[in-house]
Amino acid sequence: MHYCKKKRNMKQTKAKSSERELSPEKAAAILEGAMQEFLTNGYAATTMDKVAAAAGVSKATVYNHFQDKEGLFNALIHQLVQKKFQAILGSPHPETQVLQGDPHIVLRQLATNVLSTGMGDPQFINFMRLIIGESGRFPELARTFVRNIEASAFQFLCQYFTACSEELKLLDPEATARIFIGSLVHYMIVQEMLHGGDILPMERERLINNLIYLITGKPSA
Repeated sequence: MHYCKKKRNMKQTKAKSSERELSPEKAAAILEGAMQEFLTNGYAATTMDKVAAAAGVSKATVYNHFQDKEGLFNALIHQLVQKKFQAILGSPHPETQVLQGDPHIVLRQLATNVLSTGMGDPQFINFMRLIIGESGRFPELARTFVRNIEASAFQFLCQYFTACSEELKLLDPEATARIFIGSLVHYMIVQEMLHGGDILPMERERLINNLIYLITGKPSA
C-alpha cells in the first residue's frame, strides 16, 4: 500500500510539473498580451489580471512563469532586444557574416540595418517611448533595458571597433562605438519618437554617409 501511494504521488507531482510547462505558443501569447497592455495603459496601470485576459490564459499561469509584473516586463525587454539585435546583424552568429569585409561597407550595412529595424517598427518606437516615459518612476526598468543593450549591441560594437582600431586609426574604440550608435539613436528619437522630422529634416542616407566618413575617412562612392 505504501509503495502504491508513493507511486501515485509521484504521478501527481509529474502531472503538476507538466501543467507548469509553458508552451512556446502560450509564452508568446503572454508576452504579446503584456506588450499590448503596457503600451495601452503604461507600466503602473497594467496588472497581471489584464495581461492574463489579453493573452487568454489564467492569472496563475502568468504568475507561475513570470513571478510578478517586473519579471514580465524584464522578459519582454529581453525578448525585444534579442529580436532587434538579431534583425540588425542578420544572424545569431554575426562574426561569420556581417563582420567580414571592408569596415566602410560593414559599418554602412550596420547603420542601415539599425535605422531600418528601429524606424520600421511602430511597436518598438512606442515601447521606447514607454521606457523613457516611465524611467523616472521606475528607474530599474530603464536600467534593465540598458543592460540588455550593453550586453548585446554596444558590447558587440566595442569589440568590432577594437579589432579595427589600427586599420581605422581610432584613438578610443569604446568612444567611437558610442558615437556610432548614439548618432543613430538620436536620429531615431528626433525623427520618430519626438515627431521632429519636419523641424530638423535630414535624409537617412545623408546621416549614414557622413557618420561612416567621420569614422573611416572614406567618402561614399
